[in-house]
Amino acid sequence: MATILGVISLAALGTVVFMSYLGGGEAKTGYGFTGLFATVFSVAGLCLGIATIREKDYYRLFPVLGILLNLAALGSVSLILYAGARL
Repeated sequence: MATILGVISLAALGTVVFMSYLGGGEAKTGYGFTGLFATVFSVAGLCLGIATIREKDYYRLFPVLGILLNLAALGSVSLILYAGARL
């Protein structure tokens, strides 16, 4: 589940950035809500990935992949917010 949430978060953020690019850099209100939901999904996926990796009966590939994807999504949101604050 952590991997799925990470993929959803990165796909949503990529779509929002692309749609903002097509709109000349102007982001609509719905894009902000999408970014907020992507952040919530990413935090939830990160918590699920950490909880799953601590258990011994699971394979480690998907929890680690989920953690990495969710960290990438959170880093992307941080980068977007930092770039927006600098302009």
